[in-house]
Amino acid sequence: MRQCPGGTAAGPINLSSEEERHVQVLVRDNNVDQALKVLKKKMQREGVFREMKLRGHYEKPSERRVREKAEAIRRARKLARKKLQREGLLPMKPRVIPGTAGRGGSPRRPRF
Repeated sequence: MRQCPGGTAAGPINLSSEEERHVQVLVRDNNVDQALKVLKKKMQREGVFREMKLRGHYEKPSERRVREKAEAIRRARKLARKKLQREGLLPMKPRVIPGTAGRGGSPRRPRF
């Protein structure tokens, strides 16, 4: 371990290019289902599932460039759309209130 200026010990000097991230989820009252739900949400936010999907097979460098360019275009379009919505030039998406039906009417009866 090396010493930092504050006198605390730091990790090894030669870290890999990828930073290790430790995710910790607490299990309360033996509720493993809730802990799994929290873990999945954290992994989704970190992009772990997306990374696993991308690394599931080899991606040629040319394919990677095409994908990254398409992602950048999508991000730019989304940013421009949000900007126009904030300025009032485009209508905002209608907010969905949980617990209400999709089209505002009563729920459909099942057909028998």
